[in-house]
Amino acid sequence: MGDAATAVLAGLGDVRTGVEQLYRDLHAHPELGLQERRTAGQVVDALRASGYQVTDGIGGTGVVGVLANGPGPTVLLRADMDALPVRERTGLPYASTTTVTDADGHEQPVMHACGHDVHVAALVGCARLLAAARDAWSGTFVALFQPSEENGDGADAMIADGLTDRVPRPDVVLAQHVLPYPAGYVGTRSGSFLSAADNLRITVHGRGAHGSSPQAAIDPIVLAATIVLRLQTIVSRELAATTPAVVTVGSVHAGTGPNIIPDDAVLQLNVRSYDETVRSQIRAAIDRIVTAECTASGTPVPPDIEQLSSFPPTVNDPATTRRVASAFTEHFGADAHTIDLQTASEDMSKIPAAFGVPFTYWGIGGTDPDRYAAAVRNGTVARDVPVNHSATFAPVVQPTLDTGVSAAVVAALAWLAR
Repeated sequence: MGDAATAVLAGLGDVRTGVEQLYRDLHAHPELGLQERRTAGQVVDALRASGYQVTDGIGGTGVVGVLANGPGPTVLLRADMDALPVRERTGLPYASTTTVTDADGHEQPVMHACGHDVHVAALVGCARLLAAARDAWSGTFVALFQPSEENGDGADAMIADGLTDRVPRPDVVLAQHVLPYPAGYVGTRSGSFLSAADNLRITVHGRGAHGSSPQAAIDPIVLAATIVLRLQTIVSRELAATTPAVVTVGSVHAGTGPNIIPDDAVLQLNVRSYDETVRSQIRAAIDRIVTAECTASGTPVPPDIEQLSSFPPTVNDPATTRRVASAFTEHFGADAHTIDLQTASEDMSKIPAAFGVPFTYWGIGGTDPDRYAAAVRNGTVARDVPVNHSATFAPVVQPTLDTGVSAAVVAALAWLAR
């Protein structure tokens, strides 16, 4: 594999400028989930220029490029394309000033606050390099650009639109994500890597009254407060101390004035877990606690508990991960690491699940190495290193992009090298 990687990556200097330009352009022109038409158009143009057979519009804005290069395995490498409703505060010359109007008529800022612009640019660079060095490898390479990862529905949309019938069945699926580690860092992890995430909306129904007559009310605000406190005991008292999980109440809304006890209160929850057994246990505990507190308060009707969105746990196949980790160690040396368990979530694993094939998903660093080292020395990493979804999150252009392109190439060649 080493000779093949050397041959393919010999062209890195030829594509570097184009990859950097694409990254800056994407960063300056972000698009929300299922609206990635401009991004998809640029991907289509780049893939076709390199000789790929391209299918676009899968699941709305998804794009797949296929490059058949003789007998051998089929490798699918996926990148996500969507941005977030965040107002950028990086101060970069290519910072986003994009805004969109939402369904309610409100203007929203848009920013690539999660690094999907890095993922797209790196996969385009990888695709170009493999197309330019076909003598070094054999098989089929599939570059998949997925919409709407942030909403958790992009992979589902592509699958529902016939993805598995429209592209060659891969032998393996690969993906990467830029994270707040030092640029140049590459990290793999076998088994559990990213958490499952479940977003819930809970509406509790009380009975409204004047603030001067609380005896006439069933106060949903007091009820909501007791639920918030009890929910914190799920992780601290119902799960083993060695079992990682998070239950966050991120939003509580009730009432319109200081002297009005409202009829209802609405809570929104985010739950993180790493396996389906624990996930089911937490959900059952939420249902039990909310229902019991409503019963204790004598609410006139049961609570409404709605699932807003969900992401599966990302559990990397051990054999696939070992193969990629070995290739990374050979190529990156001391910059190849075992990465920590992450509490972020992804829908990428739905794609290999739809094909019934193994996968691995790794992380690359995007933080200026000197800044990261200084933060480590000062014990201020949490304060001084912007994380994904922050308005100040902006991976340094290099060596982040070179690392992303190289990692994608090296991982693909772990199967495709002659």
